[in-house]
Amino acid sequence: MARIVMKFGGTSVADLDRIRSVADRVKRQVESGDEVAVVVSAMSGVTNQLVGYCQALSPLHDAREYDAVVSTGEQVTSGLLAIALQTAGIDARSWSGWQIPFGTDGAHGKARIEDIDGALLVARMQAGQVPVVAGFQGIGPDNRVTTLGRGGSDTSAVALAAALKADRCDIYTDVDGIYTTDPRIVPRARRLDKIAYEEMLELASVGAKVLQTRSVELAMKERVRIQVLSSFEDGPVPVENGGDGVSRGTLPGTLVVDEDEIVEKEIVAGIAYSRDDAKVTVRKVPDRPGVAAAVFGPLSEANVNVDMIVQSTGADGTTDMTFTVGKTDLARAIQVLEAAHGDIQYGEMLTDPDVAKISVVGVGMRSHAGVASTMFRTLSDRSINIQVISTSEIKVSVLIGVEYTELAVRALHSAYGLDVG
Repeated sequence: MARIVMKFGGTSVADLDRIRSVADRVKRQVESGDEVAVVVSAMSGVTNQLVGYCQALSPLHDAREYDAVVSTGEQVTSGLLAIALQTAGIDARSWSGWQIPFGTDGAHGKARIEDIDGALLVARMQAGQVPVVAGFQGIGPDNRVTTLGRGGSDTSAVALAAALKADRCDIYTDVDGIYTTDPRIVPRARRLDKIAYEEMLELASVGAKVLQTRSVELAMKERVRIQVLSSFEDGPVPVENGGDGVSRGTLPGTLVVDEDEIVEKEIVAGIAYSRDDAKVTVRKVPDRPGVAAAVFGPLSEANVNVDMIVQSTGADGTTDMTFTVGKTDLARAIQVLEAAHGDIQYGEMLTDPDVAKISVVGVGMRSHAGVASTMFRTLSDRSINIQVISTSEIKVSVLIGVEYTELAVRALHSAYGLDVG
C-alpha cells in the first residue's frame, strides 16, 4: 500500500463529465489499496473569469479582496469532486486551504507556504476517507485567505505530499508527460521518460506550463517524486511499488527525478517559451553607486518580480537599465517607478509588452561548450533580433519580439537535434 497525492488541473475538471471521470480514476486508485488525497484546480477558464472581474473593476485592486474572489474557483471544484466520489461509493470530504491549514506568508496573490499540519488528513486517510483539497490557497498571518499565484495548485499538491510523507505526487494534466517543447508548436517534439529536478525547475521558470516553478523547487528540496500523467489516457492503476514509492512501468508519463537517475544525459533537454513577460527600460539614469537598489528596491517592496536585467553605460555618465516583469505586474511596476522618479532621476521610461522569452535548458550544458553560440547563430540565420540575454549553469534565455516566438522555437528544436525521427 502506498500513500499518494493525486492532483488534477483545470482541464481535467473542466466540466461535470470530466469530474466524474476523475472520480472514477480516484476510485480505482483507492480500490487498489492505496491511501489517497486529491488536490484540484479550478475548472478550466474559471480563474481567468474571476481575475477578469477584479481587473475590470480596478487594475490596481486590493490584493486581499482579489484573493477572496479568485480562491472560490478551487473550492467549487473540490466540493463537486467530493460529491462525485460520494456518489461513486467512496468516502470523501472537501477541504479548503484554511481548514487544513496551509499556513502562508502575507503576500496576497503570491503567497508562499510556510507550514502545513497534515495530522488530521493522515488520520482521515488511514480511516479510509479521501480528502479532496482546494489547491492554490492558504491562510495568511492576518487570518485572511491567500492565494499562491497562477499555477499554485501544483505547489499545493507537492507541499501536501511532503507534509503527508506521501510516496509520490501524481500530477494529472492535459498532456501525457513533459516534452522537449510545446508539441502544439513543434509536432515532432518528443516525450521525456525522465527529467532532472534542476532541468524541470529551469523549464518551469522560463515558461513551460506543465509544472509550476515553486512546485518543482519544493519537490527538489523535499525529494518528492513527481509523476506527470494525462487525465485523458486510460491505463492500469499503478500498484507496484519498488520501495521508493514509484510504480514500475504501469502508466505512460514523465518522472521528475534526481539527476543521478538519468543515465543518458542530453546536452539540451528542452526548449521553453513565455509570452507572459513585459520589457521595461529606464533611460538616462545617473551612473552612481546605489542606483540599482533605487530602481529594484521599490519593485521588490511592491512584490513585483524582476527577471532578465541588462545595464548599459554611456559616455555621458548615465546608464540605461532594461529588465522584464510579468505582464500582470506591468501596471504596478510603472506606478512604482513613477513614484520613485525623484530618487532614481531617470530621463524616461519605456515599456514593451510585445516580447517573448525563449530558453534552452539542459544539465548536459555543464560539460559541453557552444550551446549559446548555436542558439545565437540559429536565431541570426532567421533574422530574429535578440533584445536581452541571460544565462545560468544549465540555461540560456533570450528576449525577442513576440511575433517570432513559434519560428524561434521550431528552429532551435531542430538545431539541437530534438526532433523525433
